[in-house]
Amino acid sequence: MADSAVSAARRRRAQQVSVLEGWRRRVFLILWITYASYYLGRVNFSVALPGIMADFGWTRADVGAIGTALFWAYAIGQFINGQLADRLGARVLITVGLAVSALANLLFGFSQAMVVMIIIWAINGYAQSMGWAPTVKTLANWFPPSMRGKMSGRLGTSYILGGAISVALAGFIAARFGWRATFFIPCTLLLLSAVHWYLRARNSPESVGLPTLEEFERGGEASEETEGRSEDKYLGLRYTLKHSIGNSRVWLMGFGLFFVNIMRYGFLTWAPTYLFETQKAGIDKAAYSAVIFPIAGALGAVFAGWASDRCFQSRRSPVAVISLVLAGILACAWCFAVPVNQWLLGLIMLATVGFAVFGAHVMIIAAAPMDFGTRKAAASATGFIDGWGYLGAGLQAVGTGLLVDRWGWNAGFAFWIACAFLGAAVMIPLWRHKPPQQRYL
Repeated sequence: MADSAVSAARRRRAQQVSVLEGWRRRVFLILWITYASYYLGRVNFSVALPGIMADFGWTRADVGAIGTALFWAYAIGQFINGQLADRLGARVLITVGLAVSALANLLFGFSQAMVVMIIIWAINGYAQSMGWAPTVKTLANWFPPSMRGKMSGRLGTSYILGGAISVALAGFIAARFGWRATFFIPCTLLLLSAVHWYLRARNSPESVGLPTLEEFERGGEASEETEGRSEDKYLGLRYTLKHSIGNSRVWLMGFGLFFVNIMRYGFLTWAPTYLFETQKAGIDKAAYSAVIFPIAGALGAVFAGWASDRCFQSRRSPVAVISLVLAGILACAWCFAVPVNQWLLGLIMLATVGFAVFGAHVMIIAAAPMDFGTRKAAASATGFIDGWGYLGAGLQAVGTGLLVDRWGWNAGFAFWIACAFLGAAVMIPLWRHKPPQQRYL
């Protein structure tokens, strides 16, 4: 009798593991598609910049202020929505974010005045901030620490390739229908993504009647109580604050991302304009060329995730530090050693910079928050870290515009390069840190 009970328990667990693996594949795919779609309503602005400046006679600093509005509203939203995501879950928050972003893009396409554009793009920034923290929270709910480096690298390709596809699409649209159309067409796609996410996504194993991640990792037998659970339990504001604002390692990651995003968004925001102005290419060709930066970055993210788990025993800081040092060196070589007329060589250098900088970025913004915040406060830690990152992104938008207006493109590059090295320096104190072994993985 005892043997038959044990056999039944083993069969039951094997069945649950099989169901879990199926749900993991489904949830990851939905996460990837959904977060990639967010970028349809964000990076279109970088492609529209030359058209906006030409139509209204605005300077780079003027349009940079519009970009800063998105980034700083995004930063504020991350600090708030990170906490909300741990409480409300990803299913509701991501749906609302996509819908509001769609509306903001539609209104921006009709706008004429700079003040109106700044306000609408700031609203879009806040809506966009409802995406990443709950995405990381969901990943933490479904995958244990031993898999998070690898899965973070794969998830990172969503915003990298999503951004690349969105830039290419915006370039195609802008060249044929004008810059305003780059804001109209993404609206429908964002709304479709919102509906798809809400209908198919699930926040955690508990929400589909499976045991918690901790129970699966312990290898224990699932109980009848487990099957009755309906949602991931929220542990309260004190817990989430302790593992985000109250965690010194999270602060260091936030400071590191502040500098990383200055470089990352420096290239993402201004590369199409730089190529358009220096190589006298059409805006569609400039956009297509700039896409090499995030495409190579996707490979860098996958490699960084693999390296952190396999070569550094799930330590994230070493990969981030090495990647940022390489990014600074490669960007310096591209700017000061490669002639502007060497189009192919410049494109290769742009790709290598993307490979390095996105490798660092995915370690800081995806793998590390799950490690330091635990899965119960993963969204709060992610929101706090990403909030600092977008303060940096906002600074680069107007800062790069001012520098390039006054001293030329070399000054903008120098700004980005310096931030790569500063980001590496901030991450060095975390070099030996590994994910803690706690009750909540």
